[in-house]
Amino acid sequence: MDTQAIFSVERMSFAYEGDHVALDQVDLTVQTGESLVILGANGSGKSTLLKLLDGLYFPSQGAITAFGSPLTEQALDNEAINFAFRRRVGMVFQDADVQLFSPSVLEEVAFAPLQLGLDRKEVDKRVESSLRALGIENLAGRAPHRLSGGEKRKVALASILSLQPEVWLLDEPTTGLDPRSQSWLINFIREQNKAGKTLVTATHDLSVAELIATRIYVFGIDHQIAATGTTEEILGNHELLHACNLAHYHLAKKHH
Repeated sequence: MDTQAIFSVERMSFAYEGDHVALDQVDLTVQTGESLVILGANGSGKSTLLKLLDGLYFPSQGAITAFGSPLTEQALDNEAINFAFRRRVGMVFQDADVQLFSPSVLEEVAFAPLQLGLDRKEVDKRVESSLRALGIENLAGRAPHRLSGGEKRKVALASILSLQPEVWLLDEPTTGLDPRSQSWLINFIREQNKAGKTLVTATHDLSVAELIATRIYVFGIDHQIAATGTTEEILGNHELLHACNLAHYHLAKKHH
């Protein structure tokens, strides 16, 4: 296993109950400071992979290491290890409603750092700077479930930004956003990467991948990795994109 990698995945498989295979014999590494894109059609296993990297699920077979140590259920049962891991890795879910549950935006953004035991003064400072960074200070007193889709996505991002994680896991982050919000979010991802953060983004959108990826893994419809390479290598390989049921996403964009 690559001990220099932030995440190292070896021959990992995962099946949901009822033997529904989501990932099959996956080998993958995430290097420090890269903006890695997991590209695949809907249902290929991308979201499942992110949840495994976030320690929400655990492999049926194979292994994951995070920051050089095994990422297992047993390891995360240790409170100190769990705290250390949760401070370093933040995940933004595809559906912001899954993530948002506090009565106000302010409480939502304060929740995670408070859970990790940071003192109130530090939390207040982080909340203020996160709301400012996302331009949503005016939403502080609002109830998250009453916001628009784009606003909810920004609150979800602010709630992770307040953690100041080293690693961002982003699941289909541009889904359902209007073009202006999409463009803002792509810039946000690039800024985080420029600031030295490691990003892993799952998407089926080739134009998003083109704008943010430093490297790409492609998932096939068989839940295995079909290819890995630079952005140019992958997006220039039309045969591969067609075989992985991705080419039509690109064509649909071009004809709009």
